[in-house]
Amino acid sequence: MLIVAVVVVTVAAGVSLGLLASGDDGESSGSEQQGSAATTSQAASPTGPRGNPTPSPTRSYPLSKAPQIIPAVDSHTAARGPGWRPARGERVVVSDTELADEGKLIAGELGLTYAGRKNDVRAGDVRLALGDGEGGNPESYSMTVRGGRVAISGPGEAGVFYGTRTLKQAVHDGRTAPEGVVRDGPAKPVRGFMLDIARKYFTAGWIEDRVRELGDLKFNQLGLHFSDDQGFRIASSSHPEIVSQQHLTKAQVRKIVKLAQSRHIQVVPEIDSPGHLGAVIAAHPDLQLRNVNGAATRGAIDISKPESAEIVDDLLNEYAGLFPGDQWHLGGDEYQALVVSSPEASYPQLATAAREAYGAGATVADLATGWLNDRAATVRTHDRTPRAWNDGFFRNTKVQPDKDIQVAYWTGKEIGARAPVEYLSTGRKVINYNDEFLYYVLGEPQTFVYPTGERIYEQWTPRVLRGTTAVPAKYDSQILGGSFAVWCDLANSQTQAQVAAGIRMPLRATVQKLWDAGKPQLTWAEFKALADRLD
Repeated sequence: MLIVAVVVVTVAAGVSLGLLASGDDGESSGSEQQGSAATTSQAASPTGPRGNPTPSPTRSYPLSKAPQIIPAVDSHTAARGPGWRPARGERVVVSDTELADEGKLIAGELGLTYAGRKNDVRAGDVRLALGDGEGGNPESYSMTVRGGRVAISGPGEAGVFYGTRTLKQAVHDGRTAPEGVVRDGPAKPVRGFMLDIARKYFTAGWIEDRVRELGDLKFNQLGLHFSDDQGFRIASSSHPEIVSQQHLTKAQVRKIVKLAQSRHIQVVPEIDSPGHLGAVIAAHPDLQLRNVNGAATRGAIDISKPESAEIVDDLLNEYAGLFPGDQWHLGGDEYQALVVSSPEASYPQLATAAREAYGAGATVADLATGWLNDRAATVRTHDRTPRAWNDGFFRNTKVQPDKDIQVAYWTGKEIGARAPVEYLSTGRKVINYNDEFLYYVLGEPQTFVYPTGERIYEQWTPRVLRGTTAVPAKYDSQILGGSFAVWCDLANSQTQAQVAAGIRMPLRATVQKLWDAGKPQLTWAEFKALADRLD
């Protein structure tokens, strides 16, 4: 990861605070500590009134310990001093007006006053600023606690926001943010949670609660799989006939998206095709794929028909205006025409369309790959980077998937399964959705079991893409991150409340492994106890 920090944080015009406390002999009294190895040691509280400046830190205070939070901070430079805790009447101020939203949020959460952009310095201030490590990772930040004040700075608004999450957790339940300097940033740029709202309707309020939870844990993507065989769950103006009775209105989605943006979370939509389109087919039965005997193929749209592409592109274009950002999930998995022994014999219309489009020898897999590329082209006109499930990529085809389509790797169980290295060795970027660890499938159908936080924490890393074996370290930079996923195959198996409780610790374990590349220093029991204290 790239974390850039400076040794001085400017807190007002002409005024600066050194990052390390100095002893009476003028030498640094701090020592570098890795946050993942920290154990709690509460700093002493100041004895004087909080309205007065705290005396300069001296060796009379114990050497501070890194704040215990989830995910653990990357590093903490210890110092001697009273630390900081919120008190009535204290301020949150910003050096840059772009940080007003972050400032208002943390002020409200900690019971402080948001004072806006100020240049003066007061006791107890929390100051947010841009520019620390300019040009570095925009999700990195530094947090300096010294002299009874807190300064959080970073090269981007997201990093400063994450610094406020660290502060919020550090002072939770009356605790003190320890003296010293935190320097922190994520190991992986994609830290996601995917929710299947197509098979099971989730209320807007429940999704908003998850957004707040994800934000506090420093996740930065929320995937919404809102179209499948069982339902289409967001209102549509281009094709209202396909929308399920229980659905989210566009106003509700805009509210979710706005809340997510305030937490620096991008909502990544998914309209899965050319399989998993049962809800669309129910309103357009003429588009359903049928085999040589006329039998309907579950969830599959007939991609030899131009009308199939038209309706899916209508939807992709419509929802591009609802979901800002630069990511789009195209699905591409489990197209049932390709799970039979001879797709060309079973679906002659697809074989004919493939040859007409791509020449002699082209197969149904070529036609499906061309479909994926065409849908990628549609979202690319909206400046989106496409991703697709790994079983939507095929071997030995004349037509190759576009190079910019990222691989959402979830399984090694599909027909003609390919190991992750096959994708990585071609230079393709991959996001880890490993179904062995990261799939929470309601009702535990087939061989699925509910994943546990303990197993993720102790056995999974972003390089463990398939099963339990890690890919070679040389591919690490191509693995953008990972996503924990909730699938609702047996939708009534759990209530919304049960889902929230069931994914609580798996989410925390997942983000710990995505944020911190090192082996966690806390045991699982210690990590779980910390999570319980922070909730």
